[in-house]
Amino acid sequence: MNKILIWSVTAALAGFLFGFDTVVISGADKQLQLLWHSSDAFHGSVVMAMALWGTVIGAIFGGIPTNKIGRKKTLFWIGILYFISAIGAAFANDPYVFAAFRFIGGLGVGASTIAAPAYVSEIAPPEKRGRLVALYQFNIVLGILIAFISNFFLKDIGENAWRWMVGVQAIPSVIYILFILTIPESPRWLLSRNRDEEARKVLFQIDPTADLKDIMDDSRENGVTKHENIFMKKYRFPLMLAFLIAFFNQFSGINAFLYYAPRIFQEAGLGQNTALLSSIGIGITNLIFTLIGVALIDKLGRKLLMYIGSVGYIISLGLVSASFYYNWGGLSVPIFLFLFIASHAIGQGAVIWVFISEIFPNHIRASGQAFGSSVHWVLAAIIPSLIPMLFSEIGPDVVFLIFALMMVLQLLFVIFIMPETKGISLEVLSENLTKKNIKKHDIKETSTAGIL
Repeated sequence: MNKILIWSVTAALAGFLFGFDTVVISGADKQLQLLWHSSDAFHGSVVMAMALWGTVIGAIFGGIPTNKIGRKKTLFWIGILYFISAIGAAFANDPYVFAAFRFIGGLGVGASTIAAPAYVSEIAPPEKRGRLVALYQFNIVLGILIAFISNFFLKDIGENAWRWMVGVQAIPSVIYILFILTIPESPRWLLSRNRDEEARKVLFQIDPTADLKDIMDDSRENGVTKHENIFMKKYRFPLMLAFLIAFFNQFSGINAFLYYAPRIFQEAGLGQNTALLSSIGIGITNLIFTLIGVALIDKLGRKLLMYIGSVGYIISLGLVSASFYYNWGGLSVPIFLFLFIASHAIGQGAVIWVFISEIFPNHIRASGQAFGSSVHWVLAAIIPSLIPMLFSEIGPDVVFLIFALMMVLQLLFVIFIMPETKGISLEVLSENLTKKNIKKHDIKETSTAGIL
């Protein structure tokens, strides 16, 4: 198990770079706009948003290298993209070059949401798969917090502080690249490429006492039809599951809140000195409750965490909406938004990448994850971009009420549609989810063959 944990943590470090890369730009935001005399529109849509569009492209097409060259090599090249992005952006002398290198980093972020969860889900034993894949989400949150702290300490080192802020990411990128060289390829991917002897060696490292023949036969049978795609009728149910969990993830308003926290606090009547509260405080809350989610995901299951998160979403978003409508003022909005962050971290935050990595068969897993990840990132690009306009047109009270109502729909999804995937081998999950007669979507373990 120690080897599996080390390999899982190594792959999940892609999440740390994801979180760091996403947030580190916030510290350079105003400095870059003043430096290049950019208009609000250009600064927002090009300088700040280009990494996000790189993420969308990386998510849409990241399944291709994950399938073609393997999980390990894709993770290695993701590290290279992060390193190039950090160095290039740090030495950029105009907004276009800066945006281009940020776009490259975004490609790495998008691809990592496919390759890292796929790799970990394919090496992990069923009873520990949830918490091992959720390490990816924990690393995202840790990366976000470290980026906030890094920016805080680098902000006063002079006019080139922004270069250090974005360039310091090169250090964890190099460490990550070196670590990735030490892990083996996913045995399930090797079997899908008929590289049986290499797969056998990895499986033996995972569990020397297991019946390797049965495991390999099950995995090969699950991935035998190479010319299938995720849009075939038999895969309609897992495709719907991936779409809905990604859809509701963003319609909670989580990215809109993370991007516009200072603006939201100012709308609530707080002064600009809430920057620390809205960054490091949020980061710590996110980290603590993500840790709780990671600890509980294999004990309580994915559905129960989603129940808890959904109810927390509805209560917190409803209270935020009421705070704006009735103008409660004071610390009411920050307190309710911290409850919102905790609800997200323990529910959707802990579950989404685990769940999407579990529900597709071996041979189309990367394509299925690319679909779910693409839905997530396209909405993550669109919804936050509408927030300033929506706040001025219909008001923050209505915006947060809409998010709360969407979370009522998420709760119905969890109750009536979402299956529990805890402790079930990927092959059995694949078999049951592609059956047409899934009674109430209640998945039962029908085979104990396999350690994976």
